[in-house]
Amino acid sequence: MSTCCPHAQSASRLFSFFAKRYRKRAGNRGFERSQEQLLKGLESAGYRDGDLLEIGCGVGHLHQTLLERGARSAVGVDLAPQMLAEAREMAVQRGLTGRTEYVEGDFIDLEDKIAPADVTLMDKVVCCYPDADTLIHGSLEKTRRVYALTYPRDRWFVRLMMALGALFFRLVRSSFRPYVHDPNQIEAWIIESGFHKKFQDNTAVWLTQIYVKS
Repeated sequence: MSTCCPHAQSASRLFSFFAKRYRKRAGNRGFERSQEQLLKGLESAGYRDGDLLEIGCGVGHLHQTLLERGARSAVGVDLAPQMLAEAREMAVQRGLTGRTEYVEGDFIDLEDKIAPADVTLMDKVVCCYPDADTLIHGSLEKTRRVYALTYPRDRWFVRLMMALGALFFRLVRSSFRPYVHDPNQIEAWIIESGFHKKFQDNTAVWLTQIYVKS
């Protein structure tokens, strides 16, 4: 696995540590409210019979559910090897091994090796990257039709939460940091790339947006 920086290496270790808990939570509790909003938006934008690319796919619950609901195939990319191990096991259990492919590493490092997809998904991924510009533009280039993402709202208490999270990671000597990027700038980048907004919803913390290529 190639990673661009200590931040990415720390993220890989962090999310691998929590992989089994993520899988257990997905099995016991299902989707979070923001993820339910994402699924609702994808219904309106259309994903059935499409190829999916999920960046930061974690244990795979989101794209595997979309496959069960009619998507054709999915590629999951994640920094954390243990997340991908759990995703592969879940794909076997759900009978989806022939329709899934998993790639370990940082999407920014792997971008040239990733094929375009009809639908790109990034659920709570933008907040894990210091360089939102490169991530957003790189993932947009891989998107044929629908671009779906959730990321933090720019509100004072969200920034406080992220600052406390950053302090915690500094105290435990981890290079990983969470980020709140400007939603207006993110939306501008997406629209400038030839997409228009199809759906938007939010929770107190998370903003969910679905864009469709114009």
